[in-house]
Amino acid sequence: MIRVLIADDSAFMRKVLSDLFNSQSDFQVVGTAVNGQDAIEKVKKFQPDVLTLDVIMPVMDGLNALAVIMEQCPLPVIMISSATQKGTNETIRALALGAVDFVSKAGGAISKIDTIKDEILAKCRLAAKAHARKNFSASKPLVYKPKLPSEEPATRRIEVKRRTGFVPKQRPTITRPAPESVKKIIPGTGKRIVAIGTSTGGPQALQTVITRLPGNLPCGVVVVQHMPAGFTKSLADRLNSISEISVKEAENDELIRPGQVYIAPGNFHLRIVPAVGGERKILLSQEPPVGNHRPAVNVMFDSAAQFGRDLISVIMTGMGADGCEGMKKIKATGGYSIAQDEDSCVVYGMPKAVVDAGLADEICPLNKIAEAIVEAVRR
Repeated sequence: MIRVLIADDSAFMRKVLSDLFNSQSDFQVVGTAVNGQDAIEKVKKFQPDVLTLDVIMPVMDGLNALAVIMEQCPLPVIMISSATQKGTNETIRALALGAVDFVSKAGGAISKIDTIKDEILAKCRLAAKAHARKNFSASKPLVYKPKLPSEEPATRRIEVKRRTGFVPKQRPTITRPAPESVKKIIPGTGKRIVAIGTSTGGPQALQTVITRLPGNLPCGVVVVQHMPAGFTKSLADRLNSISEISVKEAENDELIRPGQVYIAPGNFHLRIVPAVGGERKILLSQEPPVGNHRPAVNVMFDSAAQFGRDLISVIMTGMGADGCEGMKKIKATGGYSIAQDEDSCVVYGMPKAVVDAGLADEICPLNKIAEAIVEAVRR
């Protein structure tokens, strides 16, 4: 039985959602809250499995309540947001704070509950299986330091969990620091590409990783995050405002530049293809969804596999196995792969598929992935 707490300032909405959940054999409404402060108190009192949380409420809004809840008593939260631009920005902030997912109110209200009831139930069922956790504390961005010719090869231990089909490997590491003078983009090192795929829990994970990437990273980073149209632009803008590296929503036919992160727009597949002069560019399309996803991680990984040893691929939190088939092609052509570990995932699905298939060169907790990317680019 999934125990649900509903937080909404509208008595009508509380009644509609309560009736919806109580009509299902696997849900039980344990209480309702009329504002953010009330939600905090009732989360502590009832300890529900899932909280549905409205964004705009009196006394304390949903975002402030979410920040307190994720700090004091983390649990899976589904945000109820409006479809306005303001609502979109607030939803992205909520996902960065640790909300598992969101449901967008059609036309700004949920008066037509029949149009989204299946989405609400499906997302709450998934949320009940998710791992809620506090935000990782912000860390100072890394500084890219190219490997010096005089450095001797060295290895360091990587602590990973042994799983069927996976053999831990050793990686070279820095034994002597590079001089401080190399704090600029290094010419001739932009051939490499970093490709990141993620889904449920991804906005929070991307914030942890991207805000730690150095602004002088000598290659481009391309991201597929499962997200509807209209939300990826807000995600990119928010990450750009808090990161040293530049972040933007990807555009069709755009060249991939060093020190730049490109996020696939919602409802568009993204491919990485060769361009004139040995450069690489982005192609967007609205071909049919792959595995029910558009954008799909497998589409991006499939296209990126051709770059072989120049490619560093990263798979992070998300439900299902999107990215696993593409990762097989990446490994066959000599690309390097990094998977997020189970303990730091909101949903350990996409990384698990890659790890269980023996395709992960490295398994990292979320707060170590940026460091692993920088080291892989540096080699």
